[in-house]
Amino acid sequence: MRCPRCDTENPAGMKFCGQCAAPLVSVCPTCRAANPPGHKFCGQCAAPLSKAAEPRFGSPEFYTPKHLAEKILSSKSALEGERKQVTVLFADLKGSMELLADRNPEDARKL
Repeated sequence: MRCPRCDTENPAGMKFCGQCAAPLVSVCPTCRAANPPGHKFCGQCAAPLSKAAEPRFGSPEFYTPKHLAEKILSSKSALEGERKQVTVLFADLKGSMELLADRNPEDARKL
C-alpha cells in the first residue's frame, strides 16, 4: 500500500508507514473519508475504493510530511506578508488625452 503522506510503497497488511509513521488508510475519492486498508468500499458514502478510482493527489494534509507542515505553519506570518492600509488617488486632468495623443510614451510620461 502506498503511503498518502510520503508516497512510499509499504507491504500489504501494515498499519503505519515504515518511512514516516503515518497511518496507512485508503482515502475515498468521492468524500475524502479515511478508510482502513483492504476495504473495497467507503464506510461513509459507499463509493468504490479501487486503485483506478483513487486520485493521483489527495488533500495536502495526506501527503505533506509532518516536519514540513510544521515549518510552513510556523513561518505562516512571513508567507502572508504585512497588511497596510493605503489611500490611492486617481486623477484625470481635463484635456490630458488630447495633449498626449500625438506624443510617444516617454515624452508623455515626462510631461
